[in-house]
Amino acid sequence: MGKSAGIIAILALQGLCAGFLIANMLISVLALPIAPVAWQFLELLEIGAALGLLLGLVMGTILLRHMMRDNARVEEQLRVASGAFMELLTDRFTEWGLTKAEKDVALFSIKGLSTAEIAEMRKTSEGTVKAQTNAIYKKAGVSGRAQLLSLFIDDLFDETLLSKQGN
Repeated sequence: MGKSAGIIAILALQGLCAGFLIANMLISVLALPIAPVAWQFLELLEIGAALGLLLGLVMGTILLRHMMRDNARVEEQLRVASGAFMELLTDRFTEWGLTKAEKDVALFSIKGLSTAEIAEMRKTSEGTVKAQTNAIYKKAGVSGRAQLLSLFIDDLFDETLLSKQGN
């Protein structure tokens, strides 16, 4: 059963059981006339509704544990991917022979900061950042920020495909 179908089933079961118990209490409190029902049958319905709520609680707990485990696995994969991306950046920056300043500018550029923002962060002029950016593009063999980012995305996809084929 899919997770969303499981959640819907749990909510439906709990809603039905809670609705029955609330309706039963309202009938008693408001002294509404109803057709006579054997008290044993009514007690069995109440026990069934309470068991339904407990079953919903158990099913919800199990589903929550599965979702938490899945979330932890995805977070771990994201952490690994983030580490792999930083390792890839470091490798390429070294391969291209970027200076420390160029590495900083390249990283900020890949993160999407504007030339003005990079200049402000690095306490330098926009002209210096533009010159460093052009040097980075030349060393990387690209003509702009989009192509620079594309190099890393392509490398990540290639590494992901290779690691899946190796497993």
